[in-house]
Amino acid sequence: MSGEQKFTQAEAHWHFARQFNGQAWDLLEKIDRTPADNELMIHSAHASCRHWLEAGTGAHHQRGEWLISRVYAVLGLGEAALRHANRCLKLTETHADLLADFDRAFAYECMARAHATAGNAEDAKTYIDLAGQAGQSIADREDKKIFIDDFNGGNWFGLK
Repeated sequence: MSGEQKFTQAEAHWHFARQFNGQAWDLLEKIDRTPADNELMIHSAHASCRHWLEAGTGAHHQRGEWLISRVYAVLGLGEAALRHANRCLKLTETHADLLADFDRAFAYECMARAHATAGNAEDAKTYIDLAGQAGQSIADREDKKIFIDDFNGGNWFGLK
């Protein structure tokens, strides 16, 4: 077949990581998700993270764990959200040299939202404070706006 494009394995992983990440985000932002959409959203977030493990850096892995936690939080699955939020925070500490300033803020936001989802109000409040402080330290104005908008949105289960 002429015109057939060939990819290395790393390029294929990179492609699928981005594709599944975008699909998970599209489903997160979809207002009228069906149960089938919710299942696809979970699998897409996990698939993206799995491909980042092959083609990305520790930063990609950290962001992949954040996405998985967010998906579970949006679906009200606190235990799963918290498991991946803890992994995100650990990766934030492990790969601090690879991460942007907004990654720490989002890691704390992730922990806060997961604790809120799981019904752990005191822990959620602790991480809400840490996320707010880290968010104020984001240097780039556009990155800060993105974080603040995200931080102020979504379901906080009555805590924000």
